[in-house]
Amino acid sequence: MGFDLGGLLHQYVNGADAKTHLAQEHFRQASDNAPVNLLRLGLVAALKSAATAPFAQMARQLFSEADAGQRCGLLSQLVAGMGPCTLASLLAGATAGGLDTTLPARLAEARAPAALSAHQIARLSSAQVQAIAEHAEQHDPEVIERLCAYLVDHPALVVTLGSAALSIALARMAELSRG
Repeated sequence: MGFDLGGLLHQYVNGADAKTHLAQEHFRQASDNAPVNLLRLGLVAALKSAATAPFAQMARQLFSEADAGQRCGLLSQLVAGMGPCTLASLLAGATAGGLDTTLPARLAEARAPAALSAHQIARLSSAQVQAIAEHAEQHDPEVIERLCAYLVDHPALVVTLGSAALSIALARMAELSRG
């Protein structure tokens, strides 16, 4: 007997009957069984919802809970739409916090898209990541979709966003799966 994704998602139809106390477990089950695109669209709904924390705060939360590899992946998604000068400008005020003081100048000279090394990412604070996410959200219309496409491969990280965000994701998945 197979897993009943439809039955699980049905609990979240219209959000009214959502079992938020079970949302983490339900999200884990859904992430193991749902089509990737459905999962991505659910995450997009959660990250854009007015019922959750602002996107930049959730990006900060994800960064705080992520391991080193996930941090690199998260930051790559956030800065993908930025040029090196923009990222250098965002980080210029961060040099007092111990970030490599030559980084802004080196990024400004670069001709490639913005990027940070694993060592540089390891030295970023959660507040700096939030500032990067705020800028990305304001200037890059694809950042949330890109981040969610990355997150579908990291459901254990997603569950750290909490039951409210997960319930919204599951409700959106339920809505989309009904056709």
